[in-house]
Amino acid sequence: MGCAVLVVSLMGACATAQQVQGTPSHSEIVLTSDVEWGPLNPARGDASPRAGTLWGDRAAEGASGFLVQFKQGFSSPPHIHNVTYRGIVIEGRIHNDDPGAADMWLPAGSFWTQPAGEAHITSAQGAFNMAYIEIDEGPYLVEPTENAFDNGERPVNLDRSNLVWLDASDLSWVEQGGGADVAFLWGGETDTSARGTLVKIRAGQSVRLSTDQAGIKVVSISGKSEVQIGDAHAKHELVPGSFVSGAPDAANVFVCNAEADCLFYVRSEGHFKITSARN
Repeated sequence: MGCAVLVVSLMGACATAQQVQGTPSHSEIVLTSDVEWGPLNPARGDASPRAGTLWGDRAAEGASGFLVQFKQGFSSPPHIHNVTYRGIVIEGRIHNDDPGAADMWLPAGSFWTQPAGEAHITSAQGAFNMAYIEIDEGPYLVEPTENAFDNGERPVNLDRSNLVWLDASDLSWVEQGGGADVAFLWGGETDTSARGTLVKIRAGQSVRLSTDQAGIKVVSISGKSEVQIGDAHAKHELVPGSFVSGAPDAANVFVCNAEADCLFYVRSEGHFKITSARN
C-alpha cells in the first residue's frame, strides 16, 4: 500500500505525518522514528531537554502535543511557564514539583499537570527518559520565577498505581468484551468538551477507537502495538511515543500483541467509542 507524505515544519522540531490513501484525509500517523528533535528551551542550548512535535505548534497560538526527552540526572533550575501543561511519562522516571519538595519519581504511565505561573523544577532519573506534553493554548514559554503568579489551578501528580480503571461494566460506550479499560484524567462535563483518557488494551486484543465529533488524537504510551487506519489493510507498528490522528467517523483499529497490555493516551472532543475488532 502506498502512502503520501505530508511534511509539517514547526519551530524547534518537525515531524513527518503519513496520510494513508483511501482513508479520511485527516487520518495521520507520526512514528517516533520520524520525529525531528530540537531544544525545548533554546536559551539553555545543550543543557535543555530535547523536544519533538507530534501535532500543532507549541511556538504558536492554539493547542499542541509534543514529546520531551530528558538526559539521565537532568534537573532544571526553578522556573515557570506562561501556560498550563499536562504530562504523561512514557519512559524513565520524572519528578515535577515545587523547588523544595521531596523527590516523587513518577514511572511510565503516570500523569501530572503543571499550572501556569507556578514555580517548580523538573528532574529525570533513568537511563532514558521521555514524556508526552500537551497544552491547550500556546505559545509554550519558559520564564524566570520572578514572573510567578497564581492562576487558581493546583498541580496534580498521579502515579500509575493510583489510576482508577473502568471497563464495559462501568461505561456504556465501551463494548462488552471489547478487551479495553479506561482511566479518566481530565476534561469538561459537556458532551463536546475536550478531555484526556488513558485506554489500556489487554494483551492479544484488538479494538476500534471512533468518534462522530471532532476526531481523536492517540499517543502510544507503552506496549508493542499496531494500528490499521480506517478501511486500509496495512498495519503500522507503533512504538511508545508514536501518534495517530483519527478523523471523525474513522474507526481506526489498534492491535496489542500477546506479550503485555498496551497503554494509549486519547485526547478527544467529547465522547469516543471503544468496540471490539476481533475477527
